[in-house]
Amino acid sequence: MTVRKTLADLDALVLAAGIWFLAKFLRYAFPPLFPAFSGEYEVSNAALGLAFTAMMLVYALLQFPSGALADRLGRVPVIAAGAVVAAAGALALSVDVSYLVLVAAMVLVGAGTGVHKTVAVGLLSATYPSRTGRSLGVLDTFGAFGGVVAPAAVLVLADAAGWHAVFLPAGLLGLALAAVFAARVDDPDRDETNSAEGTPVRAYLGLFRDARFSAFVLVTVGFSFAYNGVVAFLPLYLTDAANVSGGVASLLYSGLFLVSLVQPVTGELADRFSRIRVVAGTLALASVGLAALLLASAPLVVVAAGVVAFGLGSHGFRPVRGAYLLDIVPESMAGGGLGVVRTILMGAGALAPAVVGVLSEGVSYVAAFALLLGSLGIAAAVSFALAVSE
Repeated sequence: MTVRKTLADLDALVLAAGIWFLAKFLRYAFPPLFPAFSGEYEVSNAALGLAFTAMMLVYALLQFPSGALADRLGRVPVIAAGAVVAAAGALALSVDVSYLVLVAAMVLVGAGTGVHKTVAVGLLSATYPSRTGRSLGVLDTFGAFGGVVAPAAVLVLADAAGWHAVFLPAGLLGLALAAVFAARVDDPDRDETNSAEGTPVRAYLGLFRDARFSAFVLVTVGFSFAYNGVVAFLPLYLTDAANVSGGVASLLYSGLFLVSLVQPVTGELADRFSRIRVVAGTLALASVGLAALLLASAPLVVVAAGVVAFGLGSHGFRPVRGAYLLDIVPESMAGGGLGVVRTILMGAGALAPAVVGVLSEGVSYVAAFALLLGSLGIAAAVSFALAVSE
């Protein structure tokens, strides 16, 4: 096999991961700009929060439709179209606009990025059938680093040329990625999807009659609730409940995302061994890490180890989750089936910060994180039951 052919085989992975990196970059570029938005448009934090919520709701609601559409029309055009829509939202913000246009552009970004992950998982699984876990690990790692890069890029570009400068290169890159993706990537299942007559919505809902499918949905919901609750409040928990200084808490919080580099490793393990057993192992590690954070007056080294273990388990779970779902969902319904699950798990994840916020104020942060541990523990226990009965 020539070097050129080998590189061409990576087109789908590199380009899909590049689009996912940009999607996460755009999503996480908005919160650091809230102070600038507030000053320029003279709007409250509540108004900005509602705008961000609208973006994320559109993102969540498009998971199932995009997957079902990909099952019918093909994955490549859906992914390329999503990148174009997200790029259009970014480019709209590269010039002076009103607050209403800002909100509309954020919704466009939510819509464009919302069609990517569900469809990309199916595409990479079909393109790299023997390396599905590894390819999904690379995809998720690229996305994680999009969130890491965004705050730094906002700081540099906004200070140098104003916040509009953040979105012009992002929008142009999005258009370029969409064009190259459409031109260079082939869908191995293109003939089957293009000839399909479509799958009724009730058929996707019928997936829940499968006990293993429903049980794994419970696993994903339990994990998503716990992970989103921890991510939203970990810095405050560390400073208020674990007696960690603000600087150290910020460092540990960064470390939580840095360990996302484990994703290709767990993806590789999922390709070589039982995927559900890798799922059970990663969730067990995350549960142990979260439990360590709840130890009363634990030394800093124990707290740090808990954060690292929780991060390794949580990030390690992500690529294997998608790979296992594709194992238990019929191929003809892979896109829509994965979309249904992602809509449910993201809905559960969206509730977690609100629940933790209320419980931490009404009772304590320890009680709130104990609830999250319970949710994660249930997910780990169910995954172990699935692994044993495999």
